[in-house]
Amino acid sequence: MGAFDTSVGVLLIGLFFNTYLYGLVTCQFIVYANTKFNDPLWIRGIVYTLFITDTLHSAVVTNYNNPASLAFVSWTIPFTAIATAVTAILTQYFLGHRVFVLTKSKPLSVLIGLLSTLGFIFGVYAGLFDFLLTVIFRVAHFAPLKPFVICWLGFQTSADLVITFILTFILSRSRTGFRTTDTIINRLIRGAVQTGLFASIFALADLFTFVLHPGTNLYAMFAYPIGRIYTNTLLDTLNARIELKSMTATHDVDSESNANAFRMQTSSQTIAGKTPHSINVKKETTTHISPDEQSNGKQSVEIQKYTNDDIYGYKMA
Repeated sequence: MGAFDTSVGVLLIGLFFNTYLYGLVTCQFIVYANTKFNDPLWIRGIVYTLFITDTLHSAVVTNYNNPASLAFVSWTIPFTAIATAVTAILTQYFLGHRVFVLTKSKPLSVLIGLLSTLGFIFGVYAGLFDFLLTVIFRVAHFAPLKPFVICWLGFQTSADLVITFILTFILSRSRTGFRTTDTIINRLIRGAVQTGLFASIFALADLFTFVLHPGTNLYAMFAYPIGRIYTNTLLDTLNARIELKSMTATHDVDSESNANAFRMQTSSQTIAGKTPHSINVKKETTTHISPDEQSNGKQSVEIQKYTNDDIYGYKMA
């Protein structure tokens, strides 16, 4: 390894990746802002707060053309911890609300809220404690932060994994056997997996590099982009309604005469000791003919078409 590989090199990789993700955040934010979603004020407030936080975190440049600053820990490191804790708790609270809408389980929602809140508290404390250490301001003195960083990233990752598991479980048990409906469900499952997978990978990588390589900047390569991963997760979840609505629109027929509302009860399934969710959906009857059905004669089936506002618990334009 070169002399600057674990100091400048890893920082540069982390900043490049963070800048790339911030570009994705900006694109998704523009799509969200220009789409006429009927989201309540609290959801729009989360979106704008996250975008402003990401902008502040990604746009500030300090110590330009000052190589001597590499020997010290910049204030951007503690700010990264605080900004990441803020984006994580807002995203996890939003997804926790989504879990509650689907499961109606208060214990699960409380568990997610507790893990997320503890992660936020330890994250902010680690950031503030790190800032107080700026009088010492050296990487080698990160040792006192280890217990707080472990708790912060441990609780934060646990919340992500719990959310991912619950959403994947609920949605996978909601498959109907109809191609169109299952395509939509699979898209939602993919989003649920993405919700916790990437953030968890980067959080764990940040944790292990911080603990195992305290004398380097390896941790920063993973720490800088985590906040942008959370924001991308939330915006992708919200903007996915455009794709899902277009998928269901390809099967629209005379909606005024055929559209009816019904509720699908999954009464035979249980989660956390409770009867699972009831999903409000809209149904439009159309004819789908598979190759097997053509050989046995035409057969009509009902394609159960999910509207994403019912699944996610908020309105869609």
